Amino acid sequence: MMEILTQPLEFTFMQHALAAAIISSVVCAMLSCWLVLMGWSLMGEAVAHSILPGIVLAQIFGLPMALGAFVFGMLAVLLIGGISGNSTLKHDTSIGVVFTSLFALGLVLISRTPSQTHLTHILFGNVLGISQADLLQTAGLGLATVAVLLALRRSLVLLAFDKIHAHTIGMSTGALSILLLSLLALTTVTSLQTLGILLVVAMLVIPGATALLLCRRFGSMLVVAASSAATSAVLGVYASYWFDTSTGGSIVLAQSAQFALAYLFAPAKGMIPRLRQGRGRRVAPLSTFPPLDVKDPA
Repeated sequence: MMEILTQPLEFTFMQHALAAAIISSVVCAMLSCWLVLMGWSLMGEAVAHSILPGIVLAQIFGLPMALGAFVFGMLAVLLIGGISGNSTLKHDTSIGVVFTSLFALGLVLISRTPSQTHLTHILFGNVLGISQADLLQTAGLGLATVAVLLALRRSLVLLAFDKIHAHTIGMSTGALSILLLSLLALTTVTSLQTLGILLVVAMLVIPGATALLLCRRFGSMLVVAASSAATSAVLGVYASYWFDTSTGGSIVLAQSAQFALAYLFAPAKGMIPRLRQGRGRRVAPLSTFPPLDVKDPA
């Protein structure tokens, strides 16, 4: 009798897990297209790690976890920008200082409140424990992020390709950059429970990198990245269910496998096609290939 009752409940949890994984992965994938083109991949890692103290403090004071995570994500962005703009340190150095300091603060807070915070779930996600309320929150935040990205796509694409030209024609590049970083923080919050802090970094980089190897237009890049991420989510959730493995890790491994295939077999930029075209001559590195058709970036 108990087995009959638990089967519908288990099926519901699987539905929630699958839906949340697809939403989180697709949102991360779309944003990753801009992060990869703009060279902001390390910024995604910084924001993902910096939200840890916000999560712990939110739980201590009984506030929504998403609120604490978003506040500290934006704090990290502001600190990185402030240190870079008011010192001789390079941008990557500022990123390293800020995110390691905030991540360490989060670990200290966790050590003082071990009963209130599950470190494993925060770091690696707990997609099978997502409730209907969590799913609705993930869907709402994800939809808002995607809507803004699509509504401002042309402006953001121009910012990614030629920031100087965008500034010259009167666009507020500073405001657009802040908006994009705000969306990065929001996306990290969206994917937190599904993938966790550590694995969300991978989904903010690998789908965009995979699409960049396969596409020459930005519109196609968005579609390929989102499709690749959704496929990874489905494969990862079912693989974790049948083989009793980490769900977030399985999703990222599925995405990594797609990147490996693109790296090896992409028609223009894949290693094997380039070796065949070289026929013994020195093969040009990937950096010499134009990543996208900049004449029609959108």
